[in-house]
Amino acid sequence: MTHADLYDDADEMPPLGQAIPLGIQHVLAMFASNVTPAIIVAGAAGFGFGSNSPDFPMMIYMIQMSMLFAGVATLFQTVGLGPVGARLPIMQGTSFAFLPVMIPAVAGQGVAGLAGLMTGVIIGGIFHFFIGTFVGRIRFALPPLVTGLIVLMIGLSLVKVGIQYAAGGVPLIGKPEFGSLAMWTPALVVIVVTLAIKFFTRGMLSVSAVLIGLIVGYLVALAMGQVNFGNIGRAASFAVPEPFKWGYAFDSAIIIGMCFMAIISAIETVGDVSGITKGGAGREATDREISGATYADGLGTAISGIFGGLPNTSFSQNVGLISMTGVMSRHVVTIGALILILCGLVPKVGAAVSTVPINVLGGGVIVMFGMVAAAGVNMLSDVNWSRRNMVIFAVSLSVGFGLQLVPEALQHMPRTAQILLTSGLLPAAFLSIVLNLALPDED
Repeated sequence: MTHADLYDDADEMPPLGQAIPLGIQHVLAMFASNVTPAIIVAGAAGFGFGSNSPDFPMMIYMIQMSMLFAGVATLFQTVGLGPVGARLPIMQGTSFAFLPVMIPAVAGQGVAGLAGLMTGVIIGGIFHFFIGTFVGRIRFALPPLVTGLIVLMIGLSLVKVGIQYAAGGVPLIGKPEFGSLAMWTPALVVIVVTLAIKFFTRGMLSVSAVLIGLIVGYLVALAMGQVNFGNIGRAASFAVPEPFKWGYAFDSAIIIGMCFMAIISAIETVGDVSGITKGGAGREATDREISGATYADGLGTAISGIFGGLPNTSFSQNVGLISMTGVMSRHVVTIGALILILCGLVPKVGAAVSTVPINVLGGGVIVMFGMVAAAGVNMLSDVNWSRRNMVIFAVSLSVGFGLQLVPEALQHMPRTAQILLTSGLLPAAFLSIVLNLALPDED
């Protein structure tokens, strides 16, 4: 009997000597991806990446909340709370899917833009929780043609961010430093090391390839004088989260956008829960597991927003980790959640993360966002490419991606419509779902 065979049941608990390293492995697999959205949102708002703004410590706080509430939301999934939680080894983390709505919502507004964003996160989380009451009954409307296109669009909407960061970030655009060899060198090191570790090693090393790539790129940037440690000394050793830290403000565009993106996030969670039960236990997910996972997504997101965190969702890379190791124990992931909570209560951890230069992070997100797009392509490989399905895909992709490339085409529309439509995700998702339901199947 193999090691994996011993722990192929969600309720089994390995010995602590095995469970703790396995829990750490789950944290390593998602750590870089989990804190990246907070850094991107802070940078878009204008107080990230070593800026001279007095609000820069707020980015450290957002990183701290990303870790803390990823851990809390994971406990909702693994331990459960009434109908909340799938009671499966589902690792939660900050969602990339919401970035196309969050970036324009806060762009250039500084900390002042966070009140409206966090209010949207809270209301979006409540709406996401409500989706759990019926998500099992709408799976028929979400075939691979629809879900694959949506995931592909998420990746395509974010790849521009990766290239901008690798070249030096938005603040350097128009300056000689932007796109210089000094900017690109650490980013390229991250990409090369990530690929080498991923494909030429095994086990925990392979799973942690992006994190190791970021560390090596960080050391290169350090040698080039691009790292500043000043914020670590100023950060506290321990701090508790503050509710409504930035107040609240009702912005209809952000709220509607968050609610629509909650639907897309719920679709992603359905796929992750199915992937865990198939890969780890060789069975289909039950409706209770799917609804419980969706409830946990929504509750975790709403609570995160109250304390200044970003939306949470199930992390697909950890689904792959379960399939690879065969260890289905939810208690292993619970240990990972407790580690994240401890990190989230120590601001110095967030301050250390904030020292990563923007170009180093760019190398990492080029890989991460590209993998999101590749996952969408993989889902689309299950589609029967009839002329009907090709037309649905073509129209949805053309409209969604086109509006993303030329946002000025909607400059005469209300701000709410601009935020919702220029992300590309919502029009692509809407068209693909409606056309798939409305157009007749071909013989």
